[in-house]
Amino acid sequence: MNNIKLLSGEALPLEMHKVKIVQKLNFAPIERRLEAMQEAGNNTFLLRNRDIFLDMITDSGVNAMSDRQQAAMLTADDSYAGGESFFRLEAELQRVFGMRFFLPAHQGRACEHLLSRVLVKSGDIVPMNIHFTTTKAHIRLQGGDILEIPTDEAFKINSKHPFKGNINIKKLELAFKQHKGKIPFVRLEAGGNLLGGQPLSLQNIRDTHAVCKKHGVPLVLDASLLQDNLFFIKTREPEFKDKTVLEICNEVARNADIIYFSARKFGCARGGGMCLNDESIFEQLRVLVPLFEGFLTYGGMSSKELEAITVGISETMDTDVISQGPMFIKFMVDELAKAGVPVVTPAGGLGCHLDAKAFLSHLKQEDFQAASLVSALFITSGVRGMERGTMSEERNPDGTENFSAMELVRLALPRRVFTMSQIKFAIDRIIWLFKNRELVGGLAWRKEPKILRFFLGELAPVGDWQAKLVAKFKQDFPDSL
Repeated sequence: MNNIKLLSGEALPLEMHKVKIVQKLNFAPIERRLEAMQEAGNNTFLLRNRDIFLDMITDSGVNAMSDRQQAAMLTADDSYAGGESFFRLEAELQRVFGMRFFLPAHQGRACEHLLSRVLVKSGDIVPMNIHFTTTKAHIRLQGGDILEIPTDEAFKINSKHPFKGNINIKKLELAFKQHKGKIPFVRLEAGGNLLGGQPLSLQNIRDTHAVCKKHGVPLVLDASLLQDNLFFIKTREPEFKDKTVLEICNEVARNADIIYFSARKFGCARGGGMCLNDESIFEQLRVLVPLFEGFLTYGGMSSKELEAITVGISETMDTDVISQGPMFIKFMVDELAKAGVPVVTPAGGLGCHLDAKAFLSHLKQEDFQAASLVSALFITSGVRGMERGTMSEERNPDGTENFSAMELVRLALPRRVFTMSQIKFAIDRIIWLFKNRELVGGLAWRKEPKILRFFLGELAPVGDWQAKLVAKFKQDFPDSL
């Protein structure tokens, strides 16, 4: 982890890697970006990559692999059953998590599917610090529901609380009283995705585990964003400042009963899996892996991915590796905050999060502020972000909109992908958009799926605000894309 200052006194994060393979980017003119956004129904998930300049929609499956990962893929054992690639990954996971059993799956949401099938029944309630969209969907498909009980700081956009991703322990105890016999497990997400990548403290994990043990239910940890969370534990929790990353990871695992992860994030490859000690739950899950994922020693992944994940997780135990995301995200957040742009603070993991409610305060939530902002940003910059607001929710049972507690635009920073000049370009265009925010109007549904509508739904602009935005951009940047 580097703490280097320039002669000017500026603390600038340094890339702790060098570039060995590159991929050409396209920068379409603003007229084409407007057409592309209209074709995609103002849903950035439906854009084609050829129209995108900087892709900040996610860090899932798009992190740059290391040379060691690429090299390891050449040693893969392609056996359908019993391949050595699986056993190498299993051994590495036992080293970092210390759990007896490992089951592979093609990604994190596959783990959620299997866990929900085994543990959730109709009428159950799953308490958690914050839901993830696919997590909630899988639990509800089994007839259960979720109970979000984050710390009181969680939904405060501007805060100095170092661990806004914590679960509220008092509310968790109350949940066990109110839903006695109906709680199959408690879920913690290490790095609240929908909270702006806000982390959990290790003490909160310990306290949650103690409550779970008291009531005889397992604590399930979603470790997909654990890489960033390990950095925050080491730098924000005094007890662990002198501990190695591996020691911190071991302690996290000692206070969980089931750990699942998407290796598209944790491991910088493509895959996932579950680790646990309970043999009874393991056997119930084990029979489902060949049915839904693939055989027990590949789980829907190629052997090359198994090798890449093994090395990726090993490299994650390096402070220089886990520091990169949070440090560059903090730089982006700090620069935008200096310019008065409303962002989620403190800077978390995963990416920089814009507060669309404050950014577009002249609009209402029913105008889909976050979706409007992410659309406007793409049109004016070629930067693809992700809506994390009301569009990402599902309607209430009575058909009314379920307005999100926060309207965020997520600008993910995949690991080892962007240069500082690209990050500065994104900052510059966001600041310009903020200065011209009154030009941005609302959106309305034109095609609305019932489930996970943020993936496939389409919206249309209310009025001609997008054309006016383009005209203003061309006035201010007559010779620029």
